[in-house]
Amino acid sequence: MATIKDIAQAAGVSLATVSRVINDGPKVGKETRKRVKRIMEEMGYRPNANARALVTKRSASLGVVLAELHDPFFAMLAHGVETVTRKNNVQILLSAGSIEQDTERRAIEILCEHRVEAMVVHSKALDDQTLIDFAKQIPGFVLINRYIPEIANRCVWLDNVTGGRLMAEYAIGQGHKSLAVISSQYRIDDPNHRLQGIREAMKAAGIDLPESMIEYASPDQEGGELAMQNLLATGAKFTSVLAYNDAMASGAMTMLQDHGISVPDDVSVVGYDDVLLAKYCRPKLTTLRYPIEMMAAKAAELALKYASGIQPEEGLTFKYTPTIVKRDSLTRV
Repeated sequence: MATIKDIAQAAGVSLATVSRVINDGPKVGKETRKRVKRIMEEMGYRPNANARALVTKRSASLGVVLAELHDPFFAMLAHGVETVTRKNNVQILLSAGSIEQDTERRAIEILCEHRVEAMVVHSKALDDQTLIDFAKQIPGFVLINRYIPEIANRCVWLDNVTGGRLMAEYAIGQGHKSLAVISSQYRIDDPNHRLQGIREAMKAAGIDLPESMIEYASPDQEGGELAMQNLLATGAKFTSVLAYNDAMASGAMTMLQDHGISVPDDVSVVGYDDVLLAKYCRPKLTTLRYPIEMMAAKAAELALKYASGIQPEEGLTFKYTPTIVKRDSLTRV
């Protein structure tokens, strides 16, 4: 396949000249422009994003900063972004942040070094002011799953307090009064807000949630197994478990079943996210649907819009709310 270098050599012009022709830029003579276009056609050349970027000094790409590339949740996020970039003929550049300040900052800086001016950033470790500063420097900077009032119009976020309240209210509505919680060990907003919502719902129903009924672990299947193992080891009595996410819920169900405890006949389990795993657990997992693909698509649209020079509107923010998905892992008591 012909490259921009091949076209430049065949036409006897510089790479910059070919790039100007591709982008209909100035400072190219009429005859030179015709010659370059003819050679492009003869060699079957199709312009790509890198060639366009030589003239604009901007990357025709959208950068995405994710926490973990192997996590199904972030795969759904990336897919949501990809639906928008495909329509707009824009490339995706992925950068991993790993929920650590230094790696999140470096992930954003790497995208900047690649001249990316449209970014969808999932950041949990960086402080608000650092992200506000990035938003001032990067035209198409948009946060996903994070709300900062000062840059609310660049935030696409989920109401996790409402999500936690919904999952607890649903379990309570099915007759459960003895609830346990397995949550993420990461000290970030998401688990704190979900736990806040759970506490609010339980308090409203006159139900106590002692600290002994909450276990923290890594937000994955192994962590779910460990958290459930610790709960069982204490001898705690509960009829329902509210999990931080679907992965932890799946791990918890495995541990319960390994101990001869039937789900949902003996203990019900509720997850959060509604990733693909939830549909293939046995029993199928009752969970909260996190509309992450929809949110990611919205964030990508905003990032491209702002990067094009359109200013964010004041007074706007983009808040989403999770919804209950009723399956088989929770039953009435």
